[in-house]
Amino acid sequence: MADKPVLFKITNLKQHFPLKKKGLYVKANDGITIDIYDGETLGLVGESGCGKSTTGLAVLKLLEITAGSVFFRGQELTHLSEPELRPLRRHMMMIFQDPYSSLNPRLTVGAIVGEPLSVHNVGRAADRGARVSELLRLVGLNPAFINRYPHEFSGGQRQRIGIARALATSPDFIVADEPISALDVSIQAQVVNLMSDLKEQLGLTYLFIAHDLSMVRYISDRVAVMYLGKIVEIGARKQVFDEPLHPYTRALLAAIPRVLKKNRTERILLTGDIPSPIHPPSGCPFHTRCYTKVGKICEEHMPPYFQVGKQQVACWIYSDQNSEP
Repeated sequence: MADKPVLFKITNLKQHFPLKKKGLYVKANDGITIDIYDGETLGLVGESGCGKSTTGLAVLKLLEITAGSVFFRGQELTHLSEPELRPLRRHMMMIFQDPYSSLNPRLTVGAIVGEPLSVHNVGRAADRGARVSELLRLVGLNPAFINRYPHEFSGGQRQRIGIARALATSPDFIVADEPISALDVSIQAQVVNLMSDLKEQLGLTYLFIAHDLSMVRYISDRVAVMYLGKIVEIGARKQVFDEPLHPYTRALLAAIPRVLKKNRTERILLTGDIPSPIHPPSGCPFHTRCYTKVGKICEEHMPPYFQVGKQQVACWIYSDQNSEP
C-alpha cells in the first residue's frame, strides 16, 4: 500500500474526555499515529472500550481533538472552523453501528438518503429524486421504497439505507463504525459483500471498525490492532492474521472459535482486568496483562514502533534494548 498516496494522515492523535472531578480525563485515544492509503480498507480491531469508535469520530473531526493532527489529502483539518470544513465534509462520510437509531423515524427513505445532497447543495433540487433512486438501486433496494419509513424495513435493509445515505455525495472516504454488529449473522455477510463491491465499483477508501475478526480478515487490506487507546500493531491483513507479533494480537486471534480441530490454536488466557482509561498504566499499556513481559522497561517506558518485516509493532521484545535502560 505504500506505493499509493496517503488519503488520511493521523499524527499523535489524542482524544481525552474530561470528567466532573477536576483534573481527571478518560483517555480514549492516547497518541495514535497512522496513515490510511487511497483506495484501501483499513480494519481497526480491539476489545470493546479500547477507543475504536472514538478514533473514527475524531478522524472525521466530529469531535474536537484534544491534541495531534489529522490531514486529509495533505490539508490539515485539526484547526479548521466548521465553515472551513464544510466543503470537505462531503468527501468523508460515516456508516453508523445501529441501523435503528441512526435513521430518523419521521423521515421517508427518500428524505433520509437525499438529506446530504440538500445539506451540501449537490446537484439541482429537481434531479435529487433521481439520484436517490439511483442510490437505492446501487445498494440493492427497490427505488419504489422511496416513500416508505424506516420502521417498514428489516435491520439489514435499514443498514443498506444508511450506506446509500453515506454514498449520496460521492465521498472518497467512509468510516464504517461496526456496521454489522447489530445485524443478524445471516445478513452480516450480505452487507460486507455489498461494501466490498461498492469499494471496487466506486473507488472508495474505508476505515472499517469492528470486533468481528473474521469479517475484518475478509474485507481489509491492512489491519491495525488497538489496545487502551493506542495502536499496538499494524500490517498487511495476511501478516497480522497469520504471523501476529504483539502478545495482545496473538491473544485476540487465539480467542477466535475454530470449527475444525486442525485449525485450532492454543488458547491464550490473559490475566487481570483491562486497566482504566482514566488511569492507564505507565510504560506499555499491555504490561499489566502481558505473558511475555521483558522486564522493567515494559513497566516504565512506552515502546516505539519497531519495523518487523512489513509490520509495525509497539513491543519491547522486538528491540535490542531488552534490559532496563
